[in-house]
Amino acid sequence: MMMGYEESMGTWKLRDCYNAFLKGIVSLPLNILGTAFHACMEGRRNAVKVIQHIFNERKQQSKAQHHDFVDFLLEEVKREDTFLDEEGAVDLVFVLLFASHETASSAMTLAINFLAHNPSVLHQLTVINETIRLGNIAPIIFRKVIKDVEIKGYTIPAGWYMMLSPPSVHLDSVKYEDPLSFNPWRWEGKELHVGTKSFIAFGGGARLCAGADFAKLQMALFLHHLLTKYKWRKIRGGNIVRAPGLFFPNGLHIQLVPKESSN
Repeated sequence: MMMGYEESMGTWKLRDCYNAFLKGIVSLPLNILGTAFHACMEGRRNAVKVIQHIFNERKQQSKAQHHDFVDFLLEEVKREDTFLDEEGAVDLVFVLLFASHETASSAMTLAINFLAHNPSVLHQLTVINETIRLGNIAPIIFRKVIKDVEIKGYTIPAGWYMMLSPPSVHLDSVKYEDPLSFNPWRWEGKELHVGTKSFIAFGGGARLCAGADFAKLQMALFLHHLLTKYKWRKIRGGNIVRAPGLFFPNGLHIQLVPKESSN
């Protein structure tokens, strides 16, 4: 769908590149060997090299059509009236892989971990909202101030950058009763919008995440098949570490048994 890539055949493992990038994305900006920031920048550079290599291979295979996003971008770059150059196309693939894969896979893993302790929960959409609220997969959101803004007597000047913290909203006891508890029932009877003043996992306003509905659909389909077709149990793992993203250092290991053969 995005691009054809056999990780076992590559020099760099994309997952390792993205893990290094994520662990250092919020760190002291010292680009010195051994620092998290240096590893972050190296991870990004290596990931871009992998993506650029795929672009180069595709350009040499002029007759081959993979019918994926990379093919679409290469055709777009060739157009005379396009604003997109190849460097921008490579960067776009890097960002989309980071935004779509890492966030969705972490959220689905977290949902399984919560469901392992709450097997009676079957309302998928409420599980999704509650998982995203507690998980805070994107722990920070940046916005540029385009004009002076006054908030509670303080002026934020135009041109400044603001760092928004979704956890400070999602774990606020004023907005959510017992905010640290996994309670999907708190969403019953509420409109499950992707962005409100008390639910900003996907941002909000004009800069609401373009893939918000797709991400929730992806999770809903996954949970539907998991809950209707399989019996499963957690074996080990599930411990969570933030650095600053969501990591499962020991993974999450489960045993799946198709329901028709569970007897």
